[in-house]
Amino acid sequence: MTALQTLARAMIAISLLLAGSISTAADIPDATVLDPNYREQTFGDYTVHFSTFNSAFVPPGVAEIYGITRARNQILVNISLTKTEGGETSLGLPAKVTGTARNLLQQQRVLEFAEINEGNATYYLAALKHTNEEVYNFTISVAPDDAEQTEAQPMTVKFSRKLYLGETE
Repeated sequence: MTALQTLARAMIAISLLLAGSISTAADIPDATVLDPNYREQTFGDYTVHFSTFNSAFVPPGVAEIYGITRARNQILVNISLTKTEGGETSLGLPAKVTGTARNLLQQQRVLEFAEINEGNATYYLAALKHTNEEVYNFTISVAPDDAEQTEAQPMTVKFSRKLYLGETE
């Protein structure tokens, strides 16, 4: 094999690698997907609200009551479901919440949501450990508890967040 043939094969190999990189880059969320102001999605009368925050921000007394581990490398994914009828919006409703978080290396973690019931409002929290400036793509499915009676379909929201290490006291 001549040097020219070797060079040509190397260039083809590099081109194929770059083409693979370009298609992978499409999986990286753009700035609008990472928009921290994107916090809710409406499905007819229902709205799914979602947010993430560092577990170190939870006051120690509150963390103890709800069994939350405070750590600078752990966030809480917060999900709630509301319904608007006749111009009135409910507080968080009971629901079945499931979800996954996938980082840019495509490592997926199943989120385990705990129900938090505060009288008239119900919401769901799941813990997720992360490294600094790690991007996660979340897929969350929410079905109202009365879905069988109302024939409501599960609602799926997808969002991405860049996560940062929090400060501890």
